[in-house]
Amino acid sequence: MAYSTMACSTGIVDPDVIPATNTGGTGLRYSSTDGQFIFTGDLYRIAKSGEFPNISAERRKELRVKLLSKISESQMIVFAPAQPKYTVTVFTDPECPWCRKLHTQIAEYNRLGIKVRYAFFPREGMDSSAARTLDAVWCSSDRKDALTRAKLGQPVKAKDCGATPVRQDYELGRQIGVESTPNIVLENGELIPGYLPPRDLLAKIAPQVVKASPVAPPAGIAR
Repeated sequence: MAYSTMACSTGIVDPDVIPATNTGGTGLRYSSTDGQFIFTGDLYRIAKSGEFPNISAERRKELRVKLLSKISESQMIVFAPAQPKYTVTVFTDPECPWCRKLHTQIAEYNRLGIKVRYAFFPREGMDSSAARTLDAVWCSSDRKDALTRAKLGQPVKAKDCGATPVRQDYELGRQIGVESTPNIVLENGELIPGYLPPRDLLAKIAPQVVKASPVAPPAGIAR
């Protein structure tokens, strides 16, 4: 994996004064200004409040946002309410049980104002059956219906339509740290490595909304 470089003093680091520069992915490497010391891993700031904010994690969020901005929504399969309040990008595999679980609740995510943008991440790589299924989904005349059928375990057949976004999404997912599915990326770049039920995801995005609203019964699957 390529790494970002960030010059820093051997004392306290101020990332606002000496920003990291990215050379690919979301990996980070730090070095002293004299070049004598290098370390990899998370860098924490000692705050006056007594807290220890992870400035490496914040930098990774920024890099994820930048990398995801390279993909147009026209290259994703999007399930959205009429007036979305929040947007998440979900890296998905049609054969993944938890991806299937998430999709059975897509109408409830939408009801809560969450737009779900699906990017493709066949867990076993580009030579897998999941990758071939995702290619067929993309080449289908109704991609949303085809993706739903694939996640129900139904076969999806479509004519070859040439290049699809599957490989690009897969490579991007690896760059931003996706190792399994589903992986959910919030608008601020935070990466959630796994499934979250609709209200739990909303609580992660907008906790004040969940505290103020009653629990509603879940909706069914949307096509």
